[in-house]
Amino acid sequence: MIRAGMRWLLAAFYAIAGVAHLLRPAPFLSIMPEWVPVPEAFVFWTGIAELFGAVALAQWFSQPLRRAGAVGLALYAVCVFPANIHHFALDMTRPDGGLGLGYHVPRMFAQPLIVWLALWTGGVTDWPFRRR
Repeated sequence: MIRAGMRWLLAAFYAIAGVAHLLRPAPFLSIMPEWVPVPEAFVFWTGIAELFGAVALAQWFSQPLRRAGAVGLALYAVCVFPANIHHFALDMTRPDGGLGLGYHVPRMFAQPLIVWLALWTGGVTDWPFRRR
Protein backbone atom coordinates (compact mmCIF):
# COMPACT_ATOMS: atom_id res chain seq x y z
CA MET A 1 0.00 0.00 0.00
CA ILE A 2 2.81 2.41 0.90
CA ARG A 3 4.77 1.45 -2.21
CA ALA A 4 1.77 2.08 -4.47
CA GLY A 5 1.08 5.44 -2.84
CA MET A 6 4.69 6.52 -3.18
CA ARG A 7 4.69 5.31 -6.79
CA TRP A 8 1.70 7.53 -7.59
CA LEU A 9 3.28 10.46 -5.74
CA LEU A 10 6.56 10.08 -7.63
CA ALA A 11 4.71 9.72 -10.94
CA ALA A 12 2.76 12.92 -10.19
CA PHE A 13 6.00 14.73 -9.31
CA TYR A 14 7.61 13.68 -12.60
CA ALA A 15 4.46 14.53 -14.58
CA ILE A 16 4.38 18.04 -13.10
CA ALA A 17 8.10 18.46 -13.78
CA GLY A 18 7.63 17.24 -17.35
CA VAL A 19 4.85 19.72 -18.01
CA ALA A 20 6.97 22.49 -16.47
CA HIS A 21 9.88 21.61 -18.77
CA LEU A 22 7.59 21.94 -21.79
CA LEU A 23 5.57 25.01 -20.80
CA ARG A 24 8.19 27.03 -18.91
CA PRO A 25 11.66 26.03 -20.13
CA ALA A 26 13.43 29.27 -19.09
CA PRO A 27 14.34 28.21 -15.51
CA PHE A 28 15.76 24.93 -16.80
CA LEU A 29 17.69 26.65 -19.57
CA SER A 30 19.22 29.05 -17.04
CA ILE A 31 20.89 26.18 -15.12
CA MET A 32 22.02 24.22 -18.16
CA PRO A 33 25.81 23.80 -18.31
CA GLU A 34 27.44 25.64 -21.23
CA TRP A 35 28.93 22.44 -22.65
CA VAL A 36 25.46 21.02 -23.43
CA PRO A 37 24.74 21.41 -27.14
CA VAL A 38 21.26 22.64 -28.18
CA PRO A 39 20.01 23.22 -24.63
CA GLU A 40 16.43 23.95 -25.79
CA ALA A 41 16.20 20.46 -27.28
CA PHE A 42 17.57 18.91 -24.10
CA VAL A 43 15.00 20.69 -21.94
CA PHE A 44 12.20 19.67 -24.32
CA TRP A 45 13.25 16.01 -24.47
CA THR A 46 13.83 15.79 -20.72
CA GLY A 47 10.25 17.00 -20.27
CA ILE A 48 9.04 14.31 -22.66
CA ALA A 49 11.13 11.69 -20.83
CA GLU A 50 9.62 12.72 -17.49
CA LEU A 51 6.10 12.45 -18.88
CA PHE A 52 6.69 9.03 -20.44
CA GLY A 53 8.37 7.81 -17.27
CA ALA A 54 5.52 9.10 -15.11
CA VAL A 55 2.90 7.37 -17.26
CA ALA A 56 4.84 4.09 -17.24
CA LEU A 57 5.38 4.24 -13.48
CA ALA A 58 1.75 5.10 -12.72
CA GLN A 59 0.08 2.40 -14.78
CA TRP A 60 -1.09 -0.75 -13.03
CA PHE A 61 -1.66 -3.30 -15.82
CA SER A 62 1.89 -4.09 -16.93
CA GLN A 63 4.61 -4.78 -14.40
CA PRO A 64 7.34 -4.90 -17.11
CA LEU A 65 6.29 -1.45 -18.37
CA ARG A 66 6.22 -0.11 -14.80
CA ARG A 67 9.71 -1.49 -14.19
CA ALA A 68 10.98 0.00 -17.45
CA GLY A 69 9.56 3.38 -16.44
CA ALA A 70 11.20 3.07 -13.03
CA VAL A 71 14.59 2.27 -14.55
CA GLY A 72 14.17 5.11 -17.04
CA LEU A 73 13.34 7.63 -14.31
CA ALA A 74 16.24 6.41 -12.16
CA LEU A 75 18.64 6.82 -15.09
CA TYR A 76 17.11 10.20 -15.83
CA ALA A 77 17.78 11.35 -12.24
CA VAL A 78 21.41 10.26 -12.59
CA CYS A 79 21.80 12.01 -15.95
CA VAL A 80 20.43 15.38 -14.78
CA PHE A 81 22.65 15.43 -11.70
CA PRO A 82 25.35 17.50 -13.51
CA ALA A 83 22.75 20.23 -14.12
CA ASN A 84 21.92 20.20 -10.40
CA ILE A 85 25.61 20.56 -9.52
CA HIS A 86 25.95 23.35 -12.09
CA HIS A 87 22.93 25.14 -10.59
CA PHE A 88 24.49 24.80 -7.12
CA ALA A 89 27.77 26.31 -8.35
CA LEU A 90 26.00 29.16 -10.17
CA ASP A 91 23.95 30.08 -7.13
CA MET A 92 26.89 30.00 -4.75
CA THR A 93 28.79 32.52 -6.90
CA ARG A 94 25.90 35.00 -6.95
CA PRO A 95 26.32 37.97 -4.59
CA ASP A 96 23.04 37.13 -2.84
CA GLY A 97 23.86 33.41 -2.64
CA GLY A 98 20.93 32.44 -4.85
CA LEU A 99 18.68 29.85 -3.25
CA GLY A 100 21.38 29.12 -0.66
CA LEU A 101 22.76 26.02 0.99
CA GLY A 102 19.41 25.29 2.65
CA TYR A 103 18.04 24.47 -0.80
CA HIS A 104 21.03 22.99 -2.59
CA VAL A 105 22.50 20.66 0.05
CA PRO A 106 19.24 18.75 0.63
CA ARG A 107 18.73 18.65 -3.14
CA MET A 108 22.15 17.03 -3.61
CA PHE A 109 21.39 14.41 -0.96
CA ALA A 110 17.87 13.84 -2.32
CA GLN A 111 19.09 12.81 -5.76
CA PRO A 112 20.25 9.30 -4.75
CA LEU A 113 17.03 8.93 -2.75
CA ILE A 114 14.99 9.78 -5.86
CA VAL A 115 16.93 7.17 -7.84
CA TRP A 116 16.20 4.54 -5.19
CA LEU A 117 12.57 5.64 -4.85
CA ALA A 118 11.96 5.20 -8.58
CA LEU A 119 13.46 1.70 -8.48
CA TRP A 120 11.65 0.70 -5.28
CA THR A 121 8.22 2.04 -6.23
CA GLY A 122 8.54 0.49 -9.69
CA GLY A 123 9.24 -2.93 -8.22
CA VAL A 124 12.80 -3.16 -9.52
CA THR A 125 14.26 -3.57 -6.03
CA ASP A 126 12.93 -4.47 -2.60
CA TRP A 127 16.01 -3.23 -0.79
CA PRO A 128 16.08 -2.59 2.16
CA PHE A 129 12.62 -3.99 2.89
CA ARG A 130 13.16 -7.49 1.50
CA ARG A 131 11.50 -10.16 3.61
CA ARG A 132 13.85 -12.83 4.86
